[in-house]
Amino acid sequence: MTIQPDNKAVYHWRDVTSEFIEAAGELELGELLHDASFGLFEAMSAIEMMDPKMDAGMMCNQIQRKVLNFEQAVSADTCKIKELSIPQLIGIIDASMACLVTWLEGHSLAQTVFTNLYLHDPYIIEDRCLKAFSIGMLKIIDHIRDRVNRASVFEEEDFQTMTYGFKMAADITDVRATGMMKEVEDDINRILKTTRSKPGEDRQPDIEQEHELNMALYARIKFSRLLLTLLLSLNKEKCEGVPHVKKLVTQMEEVLPVIKTTLSCGIQPETKEVSKNDYPTIMGFEPLVNQRLLPPTFPRYTVIKSREECVSYMETLMNQLHILPEITQMVSLHTILDTFKEFSKSSPCVLSRSLIQLTFLPVNKRVFGTIPMVDYLKDTIRNFIAPPCLSQKSQLYNNAQAKTFVDAWFMQAVRPVCTLIQIPGHNRARQRDKWGHILEELSALQEEADKVDAYLHQLLSKTEPSRQHIACLGNWVLYLILQAMVSYLLAGFELELYATYEYHYVYWYLSEMLYSWMINTLHRADNFLLEHETVADSQQKGKSNKKNKKKKRTKTLNKEITQAQAEQQLFNGYYKAVLGFRQDGKLFQPNFEFDSEEVRYSHRFQPFTTVSTPPYIHYNQYREMSDIGRYDSDSSVTSLYSASCNCFFKAKSLFESLSNPSEEIQTLTKISKTNYVVMKLLMGGHKKDSKIAPEFDYSLHKAFPVLKIL
Repeated sequence: MTIQPDNKAVYHWRDVTSEFIEAAGELELGELLHDASFGLFEAMSAIEMMDPKMDAGMMCNQIQRKVLNFEQAVSADTCKIKELSIPQLIGIIDASMACLVTWLEGHSLAQTVFTNLYLHDPYIIEDRCLKAFSIGMLKIIDHIRDRVNRASVFEEEDFQTMTYGFKMAADITDVRATGMMKEVEDDINRILKTTRSKPGEDRQPDIEQEHELNMALYARIKFSRLLLTLLLSLNKEKCEGVPHVKKLVTQMEEVLPVIKTTLSCGIQPETKEVSKNDYPTIMGFEPLVNQRLLPPTFPRYTVIKSREECVSYMETLMNQLHILPEITQMVSLHTILDTFKEFSKSSPCVLSRSLIQLTFLPVNKRVFGTIPMVDYLKDTIRNFIAPPCLSQKSQLYNNAQAKTFVDAWFMQAVRPVCTLIQIPGHNRARQRDKWGHILEELSALQEEADKVDAYLHQLLSKTEPSRQHIACLGNWVLYLILQAMVSYLLAGFELELYATYEYHYVYWYLSEMLYSWMINTLHRADNFLLEHETVADSQQKGKSNKKNKKKKRTKTLNKEITQAQAEQQLFNGYYKAVLGFRQDGKLFQPNFEFDSEEVRYSHRFQPFTTVSTPPYIHYNQYREMSDIGRYDSDSSVTSLYSASCNCFFKAKSLFESLSNPSEEIQTLTKISKTNYVVMKLLMGGHKKDSKIAPEFDYSLHKAFPVLKIL
């Protein structure tokens, strides 16, 4: 297939230096020209331009060698476009993949992927293998950029989408691009068959080496083709390609070990001194070729990942993508949210975060591409609290006026819920702020839910006096709010924002406020589920006139309640332990000169002020509510250690009662046991005279530390 390169634009430049100097000469010293199109911003940009310290484009002037573009490099015979050796092909592919990974780490395309000159104009390449790979690489870049853009879970430090005007082989179809790589793959495979050793035959060393090199090249072309195929499969609107993900990822994992063991087969960069402006490369790569395309900003030094780091990155990516087929089997929004949160803890790359988001909510904004978001929310709430308005056997279900109110509320709920699901898709450092911001939207949704609940309860009391509709929809939104508030505070531990002298009020707020409300919310929802099943059973009995044996409940929130109770006890244990440390002289409260505990408290919980339920606890209220002396006459150090020890023991027992515990639950069980033992030792007077501050060890978990007495 012969493709002609596009005609390039011709520019007619004119030197205006003398005219500019003459015009500028009319200005007095210190006088500035201000125009509608030339303000302070443009003036500062003009000053920074051409300044070596401020203009990244000036880096080209600081090196001795001449920077060549693709055409110039081909003309100068420094860049081959035909008859490349296999080590040269392997080296170019490995270096290209390393540049791709560096781009995914947040650097610009101009300073990473497009330092590969072959990608500037792959149509003039005569080598079939290199041409197919180069076109395939452009397609991979284009599809990655598209997925990340559509998922919209990246920040400026995560990913840069600007293409700097480079063409992405748009005139070649995706099918043709994969076909070209498959043809090359088949050609190499035929060579492998001829060089493969036969039983009882001794191969010559040169044939052995040829076979190894061809196997290395085959693995790289196959991996590139499978990566493009994977991205194309995940582009289908109704997630039809998701079932094929497992097979494709498995195939890619099979060739990665071959790539890893043959990294030395490709040509390597020359060993020379690395500077901030330049670094050694191989044939076809020029670090400074696109330097003039960068905006006149402070130069950013881009370190290209090593080939070993690139393979390691791809192995991690493949491991992360195994979760995609599992997502489509999840029927509850709560399960999705928990899965996304758990997935986020491993700090996945921007590509895997984007793909997992688009698998749940593709471009058409339907769950898994087929289910309207409103229907998915209704199923989630039906399984969580079973409100009468969503029960087909309730008279509210067919009430036209009630249906109008309910549908309008669900339409309003879609946006904040979609935003909530997106939050775990962002990088870990950004999530805390986003948990704080979503509270305002959820609070507004909760107010509307309370109004709808009140209206529906009024209607229901006329038709079914025995049932109620108080705080059904509102209870579900409250559960989401509490989860967001807990996530916000826990993110503070992970980001190491809290000083140890702040721990006491953070632990108190978690155990006494948020988890108390969460447990009550879950109990209320569980009671509604029980009531729903009781009503359904009574209606069934009325029809059959037979006595049914007491059957096991089909829906229950016992697991969620037990886990919440365990985590509450864990935080309560930390709170009592910190109080004991303070009273024992192991933790000190600093004397603030320009600050106070009240200011810090208000700052830590500021986002909670936008929420009406649960109500925000002001500092004075906190001081009053947390005064142990008011509720317990014995507030000695030993009694505090004893109370903490009991809390950790209860947490351990509750965690152990959970069936099929996840890896995190097992970790929390271990932490509870360890802290129980530590507090037991302190109760017995262990290191009683030591005033060394205890250590909060976060090596096992980023939010639940192991206590260590030094």
